[in-house]
This record gives sequence, structure tokens and C-alpha cells, in this order.
Amino acid sequence: MLWIPITIAAAGFQTARTALQHRLRDVLNPSAAGFVRYVYGAPIALLAVAAAWVAGVSMPSVAARFWPAIIAGGVAQILGTVALLRAFAHRDFAVGTVFAKTEVVQVAVFSLAVLGEPLRFGGWLGAAVCTVGVVLLAAHGQRLTWSAVRQPAALYGLAAGGLFGLAAIGIRGATKALDGGPVVFKALVTLAVMNSAQTVIHGGWLAWRDRAQLGRTFTHWRRTLPVGVLSVCGSAGWAWALALENAAKVRTLGQVELLITFTVSHRLLGERHERGEMAASALVLAGVLAVVLLG
Repeated sequence: MLWIPITIAAAGFQTARTALQHRLRDVLNPSAAGFVRYVYGAPIALLAVAAAWVAGVSMPSVAARFWPAIIAGGVAQILGTVALLRAFAHRDFAVGTVFAKTEVVQVAVFSLAVLGEPLRFGGWLGAAVCTVGVVLLAAHGQRLTWSAVRQPAALYGLAAGGLFGLAAIGIRGATKALDGGPVVFKALVTLAVMNSAQTVIHGGWLAWRDRAQLGRTFTHWRRTLPVGVLSVCGSAGWAWALALENAAKVRTLGQVELLITFTVSHRLLGERHERGEMAASALVLAGVLAVVLLG
């Protein structure tokens, strides 16, 4: 049963990391706030890989398909993180996270369209419930018109969910392209390579387009460094949990992140939510769980 506290801890690390990124908006724009996740996370992940190798863990062999998968997944995660932080700016931390949680449903739809893997009836029912919840949350008490639903917070949040779904597919494909060694170590190698590539790609873009923001990610290191630490801790936690228990159970329990998010939103960020928002968020959570358990 060790996977249960590990999964809850991973969800907590992930929520704390995103909350800290959200609070960086007074010194960094969304792109730079997303970058700190990689620039400080990469050295920690590389050190962890080096420590495991020195301890005697054998390095896995790398198939050629690893590289396009990890680059595609890394770029999707960069764009998804920026979209999520923009969603926070238009609404708040908790609501933006709820929109992004549609990742599970969007991945199911991608699987049908790209891989021809349909959901079962219960999964489609969950997708419908999730969609209703998203529409109600986006409307935010207004009449259900297209303009009400098409608000920036919803569009950015849903984009983040879709991009995170694509990132998850890329990361899974990259991990499966590694042969040999413990599952957790393969996940750690994947994380180290991906964070390193993201640092180069995203850092290069910032150096070209916004050098001032790039500099601030280092001058404010006391605030930005914890984001990288929490990112690696969360990713390692998810990898460890998935090595101990099947993905469906881990993903289901991982939805506790929404409960942690609303607690952090209320207690630490001082955000307040109406009953309608809470009810719509509950519908989204119910739909996601149905897709995971019944899809």
C-alpha cells in the first residue's frame, strides 16, 4: 500500500509547484514562470541519475524513437505550462487547474482519433459529465451563450489540458523506448533528458525574445529555485507510484490534487469560490474519475 501515500505526496508536490509558479506573476511573465520549472529541475534530475549510476544502477539502452518522443513531449509540456499560467491570470488558481484536469478526457478522445482506441460506454458517459461541468464552470453564472463559454480562462485551461495530454503520450513513448534497468530509474532518466532539452529550447526562445525575463529567473532565484525542486519531487513521486501500482489506480487517486488545489487556493492564496463553481468542479472531477475507472 506504499503507492497510496506516495501518490498523495506527488499530487501535493505538483500543486505546491504550480501555486508557487502562479505567485511568481509579480516578477515574471507566464513564459518565464514556466521556464523555472525546467532550468532548476534539470540539474537536480541529472544529479539523481548520476547518483543512481554511481550506486550501481545500470543505464538503460536508448532506442532511436526515444528522441523525437521526448522532444515532442517536452515542447507540449512547455506550451501547456504557459497556457495553464495564463488561465490563472484570467480566473484563479483553482478554476484554472480544474479546466486543465480535462486532460484525462482529452487523451481518451485523442486515443480514439489517432490510435482507434474507443472508450467503453461508462467512459463516454464520464466524458459527457465532464463536458457539462466545464461548460458550467466557464459560463461562471452567466447565460449559457457561446461568448460566455469562450472566455480566456476556459480556452487557456482546456488548451493546457490537451497539451499536457500530448506531453504524457510523448513521455510514455520515450520511457518505453528505454530498455533495461528499474522502471523508476527509466522514468528518472526520461525526466532528466526532457528537462535538459526543455531548458535549452525554452531558454533559447527567451534569450531571443525576452532576455530581461530570462535574467529575472536567476536574479529571483530564492523564489524560483523551489519550483524546480518541487517539480522533480512530484515527477519522481508519480514515477515511483506507477512502478508500484497500475496506472488506473494511481491516476484515480491522483485526482486528490483537485481537493488539495482548492485547499491551497482558499487557505494560502485567499481565493473564494461560489457554490456554482464548486458544483461545476465536482462534475468535472466525477467525469474524469468515470473516464479513468469505466473508460
